[in-house]
Amino acid sequence: METCGREAPWDSAWTAMGLGPGLLTGLLSGAVAGGAPSPRPRLGASPRLPCWARPGGVVGGGPGGGPARAAPAMNGLSLSELCCLFCCPPCPGRIAAKLAFLPPEATYSLVPEPESGPGGAGAAPLGTLRASSGAPGRWKLHLTERADFQYSQRELDTIEVFPTKSARGNRVSCMYVRCVPGARYTVLFSHGNAVDLGQMSSFYIGLGSRLHCNIFSYDYSGYGASSGRPSERNLYADIDAAWQALRTRYGISPDSIILYGQSIGTVPTVDLASRYECAAVVLHSPLTSGMRVAFPDTKKTYCFDAFPNIEKVSKITSPVLIIHGTEDEVIDFSHGLALYERCPKAVEPLWVEGAGHNDIELYSQYLERLRRFISQELPSQRA
Repeated sequence: METCGREAPWDSAWTAMGLGPGLLTGLLSGAVAGGAPSPRPRLGASPRLPCWARPGGVVGGGPGGGPARAAPAMNGLSLSELCCLFCCPPCPGRIAAKLAFLPPEATYSLVPEPESGPGGAGAAPLGTLRASSGAPGRWKLHLTERADFQYSQRELDTIEVFPTKSARGNRVSCMYVRCVPGARYTVLFSHGNAVDLGQMSSFYIGLGSRLHCNIFSYDYSGYGASSGRPSERNLYADIDAAWQALRTRYGISPDSIILYGQSIGTVPTVDLASRYECAAVVLHSPLTSGMRVAFPDTKKTYCFDAFPNIEKVSKITSPVLIIHGTEDEVIDFSHGLALYERCPKAVEPLWVEGAGHNDIELYSQYLERLRRFISQELPSQRA
């Protein structure tokens, strides 16, 4: 299949990192006034989800329209921070990594639940749920309005939440959605950039019920109720902690776990899958490496490159389904194609004609391909 057309190399490099060339030039020259224009999409921006599971709080705003600012902010970065970004140190790999993360304002919190007794509190209000016991104690999830939960309390009660700790010492918030009792597979889902577990909870219920799978997910360091700051090293430690929690807390074996990564979530997914065998791997709008997103003419992987999926995907020993939109405006379709060609365990991919970075879920072939992969192809490979 032919790949989609690209923007001019210089423009697409900054587009991929959320920096339109006009805005960047204006910021560095001090000539921007009247409020910053709307930024281009950043790596792994919030997905535009189908009506059956649409989280709220999509990040991205319009023009400010206010008075001129001496040092306008762009994608959360002031002019002085931009200078530090490009000068401390002047390393392209660090630039790509620093601009990759966009944690939203948290849409939920984890609240320790006191032990219930004869004189205990009454029913929990809408937006809270009881979690299974764990260390320390039991937990409930409080959702804010920005989570835009699409279901009733009954569905909310199928979710369990708890914190665990990563090897780097960060608290990692975890969520387990029991969609189907006795489900054959559990999907370990690493979500995209500008969302957290609260925003994704509706999507997980909808996806799991349609695929007849349970869903386990977690928030990266610095996202939601997880502590620390987002970084590449923390991504790898976070998914390790989630993997161990899923296996030990729920007793789920690797051959019953499907690793699913979306956008920036493909980075920890590929890393874990290259080290552990599992039932299968799904890479949704994946990137080959940070340098190749930021600078599309990059042909090889340098030692300072961030998120080098292209160097790890060949080590995966589980079946790999790659999904990518042919008109992806954030991570070019060529990334999915390159990973498919490099991966020896890749199955028939799903190239969604006309789909962008954040709307693949709106196309009917998305669920159709996932269902066929999980319900037909995986059982036949195990036979």
